[in-house]
Amino acid sequence: MPDDIPSLADLRRTRTPAARKTPPTAPSLFDDILAEQSRALTTPSTPTLPPTAQVFTVGELLRRVRSLVERAHNHVTVEGEISNWRPAASGHCYFTLKDAEAQLSIVLFRRQAQLLRFRPKDGDAVRISGSLSVYESRGQLQLVAETMQQTGLGALLAATQALKDRLRREGLFENQRPLPPFPRCIGVVTSLQGAALRDIIKVCRRRHAAVNLLIYPAAVQGPNCPAEVAAGINWFSQHAQQSTVQPKKSIPSKKKVHPKKAVPLHAIDVVLVARGGGSWEDLHGFDAEIVARAIAACSIPVITGIGHATDTTIADAAADLSAPTPSAAAELLTAAQHNLADRLARLHSRLTRASSYNLLRLHQRLSALTADSILRRARNLLERRSQHLDELTYRAETALNRSLRSHNTRLLQLETRLRRQHVSLRLANDRHRFQSLQQRLHAARNLPFLAAKTRLNHATSKLEALSPLRVLERGYALVYLNEGTPTDPLLRNATEAPPGTTITAQLAKGRLRAKVTSNE
Repeated sequence: MPDDIPSLADLRRTRTPAARKTPPTAPSLFDDILAEQSRALTTPSTPTLPPTAQVFTVGELLRRVRSLVERAHNHVTVEGEISNWRPAASGHCYFTLKDAEAQLSIVLFRRQAQLLRFRPKDGDAVRISGSLSVYESRGQLQLVAETMQQTGLGALLAATQALKDRLRREGLFENQRPLPPFPRCIGVVTSLQGAALRDIIKVCRRRHAAVNLLIYPAAVQGPNCPAEVAAGINWFSQHAQQSTVQPKKSIPSKKKVHPKKAVPLHAIDVVLVARGGGSWEDLHGFDAEIVARAIAACSIPVITGIGHATDTTIADAAADLSAPTPSAAAELLTAAQHNLADRLARLHSRLTRASSYNLLRLHQRLSALTADSILRRARNLLERRSQHLDELTYRAETALNRSLRSHNTRLLQLETRLRRQHVSLRLANDRHRFQSLQQRLHAARNLPFLAAKTRLNHATSKLEALSPLRVLERGYALVYLNEGTPTDPLLRNATEAPPGTTITAQLAKGRLRAKVTSNE
């Protein structure tokens, strides 16, 4: 099925009425050339050569032919079939338009190619409007296309009606769910650049400023329209019960929220599918089966506002409610809130009148008061104010003193820390530390000698305690045979020295020699 078709107005402009006579045949290219040359010959102020003697360069001849062709055929419409479709990297498109009898070269420049509402391909039957020209570099006649539209409107309408009948037989158009009376969050599937979105936001701000609008951007025309619109409806259906969602872009009713931040919203209550007015071809994307099935399968009610009041699509039939315009759809969704606003306005008016009456009564009571009571109340009020002022002054002074004490304490701490970091103090500390380390070094150097000397003295004392001289000093003596030489034996038994034997006694100081007279 084609994605885009010519409008009915274009068909009316290009259709030739049956009662109209066949227009006279346009003069041929050679007739135009001969006529212009004849006018040039009849002008006395322009001396030219006879026609048979005039010589053109190839470029001059082609430029003259191009000028005549462009003046005589500056707007033509031709139908045929696309062949040899060649889009260039620059955005221009080149192809051939042919029928059973002939073919014509066509050039479609980038600016016009961007306005196409369908994707051309070889074999498409199209109607092209533009102007004839001559491409001088090749000497080729070509048509510079301004607009290009597909033909076959009747077949497309028949296919759309057949699809609608089939979906009706399946029961796809039986959705009649009621709309929520006070929607807190409305999911809108539309284009961000369209006027429909601005109209919806304007109506919601005026009638229900507290409602949130959650926008799902989608193409509302062209080949991508059905898939994107269906994706938006499915997205809202899947996230209908979530209390916080992150859409592609969120636009609340009062202020714009940064799209990168999560937007805290209520659960989505209803989906609005909207698009502004346009031709039947522009709205044809909403006749797709995928859109109708997405609306029927949506878990929440769906309302459509597509085109104008006279436009009807398959999406309108599948929706729970169809509004004639996007603005009307927004008004239907905010009708209950708007009525509630009217009631609140009336209550506000009654409250204002009651307040005015109470103010009047209070004014009368005030007028009835005497001057003395007024002065007494004023004096009491002044005294209370003065007392309150004194209290505030005391609190201010207390707070100021507390702050000053805190700052003084802080200042003293800082001075102490600064004094500790003074150069002279640090030098004195370093000097004391140096002396202590020096003393420790000397002590560490003398300590081994002192320990060795102590051990030596201790060993000497032990050795002296064990020395036989110490025993001799207590009155004992060593007795040797003979002269007491080292070879002489030490007497331990009296029987070893018979009478008459010479003995030697070693005392603590000196020796004694004696002769044994007897032994016992």
